Formats: sequence, C-alpha cells, structure tokens
Amino acid sequence: MTSRTPRVTTVPVATPLLLRATFDAATEAVLLCSAADDTILLANPAACALVPGLRPGDPLTAAPLPELAAAVTEGADSFRSEHHRRFLYGHRRDLDNAHYAWFLRDHTDERDRTAALEAERSRAAFLADAGRRLSASLNPRRVRRTTVELAVEHLADAAVVILPPDRRRNCAWSSAPGHPVEEGLFGEETLGDVPGLREVIDGFPPIPSRWLDASQVPGWLFPADLGPIGALLVTPLPGNAEPAGALILARTGADAVFSPADEALARVFAARAGAALSAAALYQEQVETAAVLQADLLPPALPPTEGFELAGTYQAARETMLIGGDFYEVFGPTATSEDTVIALGDVCGTGPEAAVLTGKVRQTLRALRLVGADPETMLRVLNQALTESARRQRFVTLVVGAVTRADHGRVRLELAAGGHPPPLVLRTDGTVEEVPTSGTLIGVMPHTSIHPATAELAPGELCLLYSDGLTEARGGPTGVEQFGEARLHRALADCAGLPGAVTLERLRQLVSDWVHGGTTDDIAMLAVRAHPRPPLSLRGGGANQSPYLTAARHGDRRVRPRA
Repeated sequence: MTSRTPRVTTVPVATPLLLRATFDAATEAVLLCSAADDTILLANPAACALVPGLRPGDPLTAAPLPELAAAVTEGADSFRSEHHRRFLYGHRRDLDNAHYAWFLRDHTDERDRTAALEAERSRAAFLADAGRRLSASLNPRRVRRTTVELAVEHLADAAVVILPPDRRRNCAWSSAPGHPVEEGLFGEETLGDVPGLREVIDGFPPIPSRWLDASQVPGWLFPADLGPIGALLVTPLPGNAEPAGALILARTGADAVFSPADEALARVFAARAGAALSAAALYQEQVETAAVLQADLLPPALPPTEGFELAGTYQAARETMLIGGDFYEVFGPTATSEDTVIALGDVCGTGPEAAVLTGKVRQTLRALRLVGADPETMLRVLNQALTESARRQRFVTLVVGAVTRADHGRVRLELAAGGHPPPLVLRTDGTVEEVPTSGTLIGVMPHTSIHPATAELAPGELCLLYSDGLTEARGGPTGVEQFGEARLHRALADCAGLPGAVTLERLRQLVSDWVHGGTTDDIAMLAVRAHPRPPLSLRGGGANQSPYLTAARHGDRRVRPRA
C-alpha cells in the first residue's frame, strides 16, 4: 500500500488594503476612534455622507453632531439626534483596549412610518369617536353642537356650522376655546362676506385652504378675542340630495396652515357630520308630520254633558306610539238632536296601518252624525263604505250608542254593535249585566246583521264600553292566561258607586298588574254614568224614594233588546 501525503491548506491573510476596502464599502456609517484621546482615526464614506464635516484626525468632542460629542464626553454608549431634518441613532462598540467604533444609522424613514401610523391611528380614533357622538342623538340642535365641539377639539382653533338659508336667513353654531357654543342668525346676503362660503352653500366644490384669504374673515364670524386668523377652511356638509350646510374651520397664528392631510380629514369628518345633521333634520320633519297627523287620531277631549258623566281611557299596544287600532269617539248634541252619540271600536291589527283606518272610520261616523243617523244606520252605512272600498284587508268591530236623559235622573242608551263585545251595565247593588246587542263584523260581508238594544241607567249606575284588548290581556301566574270576561265582571262589580274615571283607572291598573308589564293589545274603554242622586229626607226621617227606584224593585232590570 502506498501512503498519501496530507494536503496543506493555506489561509489567506487579510491585508490592510483589503480591510480598508471592506471598511469603505460598508453601507453602515462607521467611525473608528482612538480610545486614548477620542480622535477619529477612520470615517467610511457612508459616515461622511450621513454627517458632513466628520474628518479623520478630529476629536469626537468637536464633532458636528452635538449629541455625539455629548455622548463621548459623558461616556454614553448611544445617542439620538436630528441633523439636517434627518433622525440619526448611534451606538458605540469597543474593539480592543486601544480602539472603539461608533455605528451611525439613519432612522428617518422608520420614524416617518411610525409617525404616519400614529397619525392614522389618531385620525381613525377621532373619526370613530365622532361617529359615535354624532349618532348618539337625533336632536338637530344637539348634533350641531356636537359637530362644532368635535371640530374644535381635533381640527381647528374655532369652528362654525352654517345651515342652508331658511326664509333668507341662515342659522349658525359656533365654538371656540374659552367660549360656550353659541347660536345665531344672519342674513343670506352676508354669506359672501366669508371667503369660500357662498360657493359651498350653493353646492360647488370647496376651495382649497391655501387659496382662501384668512384676513378677509368678517369680525362677526368668530369671537373678538380669538386673535388673528392665519388659516381658513370651508368644507361642505353633504346631505340627502342637497348640502346640509357648511363647516368653517379657523386656525390662529401667522404660521397656521391646513395641510392636504388636514383638509382630507376635515372632509371625511364633514361627510359624517353632514349625514348626522341630515338624519336629525329628517327625523325632526317626520316627528313634526307625525305629530300633526297623530293629533287628529288621538282620543278626543270629552265634551261637557248634563245629567250624566263621561270618562274614557286609551292605551296603545306599542309604548312608542300614542295611536293604534282601538278608539272611542263622542259627538255632542247638535241643532237637530239633543242626544250624545258615543262610539268605541277596534280596527283589525295595531300600529300605524290600523290607525289610518281608525281615522277613516271616525270621520265616517262624524259625517253620519251630522246627517242625524241613528246607531244602527251608522253601522250599516259604515259597513257598506268599507266593503265597497278598494282595500278590504281589514275589518272593524264597533259599538255605537245614543245617550239621552230620561225622567227622575235616569239615562237611556240606544246601543248597536257589530262584532264587538257587548257593553256592561254596573248597577248600584254591584250587579253586572250585559247589554243584549250584537251584530256581524263591520267591513267583511256586504250585508250585515245588527241587533240593537236599549239600556237604562238609574242614578249612580254605569255603562262600560270596552275593546277586547281588555279581556284578552295575557298574564297571571302562567303568563299566558287571559284576563277574561269573568274576571272583568268581578272587577267591575267591585267598582259600584265609584265615579266613571275612577272605575276606568282601577280596571286599567288591574290589567296592568295582570300582565306584569308585558305586551298587550290596544285597550280602549268608555264609561257613561248617570249622576248619583243625593238622598232626600222627608219629615219624619223617611227617605224619599223615586217612582223609578220603586219600579226597579219590582224586577225591571232596564236592559232589553229592541224589537
């Protein structure tokens, strides 16, 4: 076997020229310094480009970077400096006992990215807070106040919201530090006094801030002690199909400006504020319209009567609404009729749809009252009107009565019902009777069957008209049990001798307790009560008995159907 001679590998030695070339080619700025006297021995091109004026042989304590010189003097291992609009960072590393190096880095781009990120986070947080606060209310005045407050907190030194002209006058809301939010009016002709405002109100694109002469701002626009206006920005408040107004922002000081980023942020904020202002204005308009319509649909004020008392109560199924499908109506005497006409009904369904039909029914009854129709005729004509209508999705249950005074303080009721629960009569002894009137639903069949009845009330007795929401209210121990007719009869019997208004309030409270605050159908109640007769004493202490009360003891219950 032959033996192999081992290969000897020669490691090249780095020459000073090679090391210097490597040092100069480094992209990171490096300073090689003497540990004895802190003198710069070498400075690569990257260091000389980053910090002009660094030269080998110069002491670091005289370096053109004051923060570097201070770090050397204090023996610190790092420093930060802003030099010629660049953000620099340096750190020291010992090489041997006689030498050390400073490594310099330019962190300007990193700082700018961080600042941009923080600015974007701040803008996003501001817009999120603005959206939350602007959407917290639909009150137009509160939204305007919030708009100027947010603008002063985040965008400018002073802010004004200008609303579109109304009857040639504009409403303005202004805010400034140290001043409360103020509301004012000014004439439409003064819009041209504010640079850029007329164009924005008329729907043209906004003029950039740099083109607006802030010195031309009229003195009435901002508080006198605000100081000279250095920059002005007028931004439209976009609305629904038309501008919701304009937002005027002002910054004080000779060097004040609105940068393109500031203008962009103001436009985004103005878009959200304009949407909130438009929503609040639309809601206000709808509320005002609904209030006008609702005023005519609410239960009427009860007219004064002679010989008997009237009491009514109404509770809508939805707490947010005052109107619904149940209703009652009272028509006082006319020139041709001395009786008082009462009506209580229930339109199929609840809410606005039912309320619309309720209004139609009430107006029809009012017209029939004017022509002197009796209760039975009213129901028949109303049925014909509803069945011949183009829209027949809903029907009505209704009871109508004509109330007249009779002899000896009595009250007579001529009643007619169509598909409605029969009225109840509460006698003075606590007996509860149903009035035997009945009929078919109103608005279902072309021909309706009506069976009228007459009820007479002695002094102190009461007749109750009610809707089925009273008896069908669900609650009780199980939460689903109906209040029911039997429970209503017992509750009404306990009200013997009470005034009509007190009786209705007691029944209403009992039903409320029964449902435990849960949802119920619409409930309407109307009570007719004959005035109680005060007791008369004859000589000898005997009570004066009216002929009517004598007849009552002989079995005349005074509730009978009409032939």
